[in-house]
Amino acid sequence: QEHYGGLNGLTIAWIGDGNNVLHSIMTSAAKLRMHLRIATPRGFEPDLRITKITEQNSKEYGTKLLLTTDPLEAADSANVLVTDTWISMGQEEEKKERLKAFKGYQITMQTAKSAASNWTFLHCLPRKPEEVDDEVFYSPQSLVFQEAENRKWTI
Repeated sequence: QEHYGGLNGLTIAWIGDGNNVLHSIMTSAAKLRMHLRIATPRGFEPDLRITKITEQNSKEYGTKLLLTTDPLEAADSANVLVTDTWISMGQEEEKKERLKAFKGYQITMQTAKSAASNWTFLHCLPRKPEEVDDEVFYSPQSLVFQEAENRKWTI
């Protein structure tokens, strides 16, 4: 909202794990009148109960929802590209399996070519290079440090 001047009509593309951060976005995006495009590998989808709530909210608020396994499809025309850690606390033993499953999900400038011309990038940190490359992470489109600053005041 700070960057775009409003949220109504923006499209968020989540590319990564169907985790708690995604669940938060899913339960709030439609209520804020934002469209949501989600790409997760098979077996790493968001919780089905959250998905059903999100589908209901999307219908109620007239927003679009896409669930796919294709990161470029999710990024298509998105204003905001978002990812998070692929290996959360307690999942360290799954690292090798997860890195294999998430191959092709790294957000890069190639991913951003599918996005809207005014795209931005968010990540709640800490970030690993396999999730987003340096070119995107340190680009002018990256709002991760403003995001961290804003988060500081909500904690």
